[in-house]
Amino acid sequence: MINKLINIFKKVNEDQNPWKDERSENVYAVAALFNTPNEIIHAAEKVSGDGYKDFDVNTPYPVHGMDDAMKLKPTRLGWFSFALGLTGTLTALSMIFYMNGIDYNNIIGGKPFFNFPPSIPVTFALTILFTGLTTAGVLIALFSKLPWLNNPLLDSDYSKATSQDKYGIYIKSSDPKFNQSEVENLFKSLGSSAVSLIYDSKVNEKKIKTPIFEAGFIKILIGVAIATSAITYITLNWLIFQPPFDWMVLQPKVLPQEKSKIFADGFGMREPVAGTVARGYMPYEYKGMPDSVVKLLSNPLPVNEKTLLTGQKRYDTYCSPCHGNYGKGDSRLRGQFPNPPSLLTDKLINWTDGNIYHVITNGQNVMSSYAKQISRDDRWAIVHYIRALQRSQNAKDSDLN
Repeated sequence: MINKLINIFKKVNEDQNPWKDERSENVYAVAALFNTPNEIIHAAEKVSGDGYKDFDVNTPYPVHGMDDAMKLKPTRLGWFSFALGLTGTLTALSMIFYMNGIDYNNIIGGKPFFNFPPSIPVTFALTILFTGLTTAGVLIALFSKLPWLNNPLLDSDYSKATSQDKYGIYIKSSDPKFNQSEVENLFKSLGSSAVSLIYDSKVNEKKIKTPIFEAGFIKILIGVAIATSAITYITLNWLIFQPPFDWMVLQPKVLPQEKSKIFADGFGMREPVAGTVARGYMPYEYKGMPDSVVKLLSNPLPVNEKTLLTGQKRYDTYCSPCHGNYGKGDSRLRGQFPNPPSLLTDKLINWTDGNIYHVITNGQNVMSSYAKQISRDDRWAIVHYIRALQRSQNAKDSDLN
């Protein structure tokens, strides 16, 4: 297959090589070679200073200060990259806004449907993707004008010299000020080591085909894609399950929900030993107890600014989606589920702190337990904050003193 691919390139090169034909008598450019970076800098300054516009410089490596010497304008490539990068940013934000804010509203901890901070990773990724693809595409298509590689310089001694150890400059015949004898004399006066004429080819550049458009090359490309896909599929779906590649699959362990011959009940998953407590977890000792017992619970946290701020943060995250920002039961979920109760009723006001803490911890009716989501101290902080809401919504004149 590789030999066939090479032969296709050779055939195209032999049949359609633009330099196989004789050059025309039309001068494409006058080129000059110099031996040092300082000489080429001086030559570029002189050429640009004399008013020539259609010229270029070739060096074996980037020469510092050449942009200023040639009086080049800033490239427009950055603007293309910026425009498409901004497009990527707006595309990401619009996509996330539509999915989370319009198409699939999902309440997570009382957060807004569209929230900017969680959107940053996706936005950053699409911005970089659009910018990178744009920069590469514009550079290749517009600035380098690929895949057309027909340039009279490519087969010249000038091009070979500048790709090794010489520094070259050439002025095209298309320049408005171009005069062959004047340009030659200019380069000689600058101390050029060699001045040469570059002639046009008789072949029309637009009629030259490149190997990537050949039917044979496209067939091979499709074949490689199919073969790669097939090998990948076989590897991931069959090969890795065959010895000796199956060692990652066949490990001496019991998976969740898997049967086990070790234990008498046949279950692989085991219940914790009676009386054990997970590290960092405090079991709720009043689970299932009657209200008469729960009422005896007292809030261990002091009422201060720190406690109330903590309670407010946890309330806004976990409680406000149902009970509302001020405990009135008027959240955006009202009407979609059984309406959540107001926390400002006389019944709730007369509840003890233990009752409220018990409901948060144990759950009630359609409200599930929040013991796993909210720590013990934060639950008590929420109780203090609920008391603050109740007092603020039922304030008396004496409370203002």
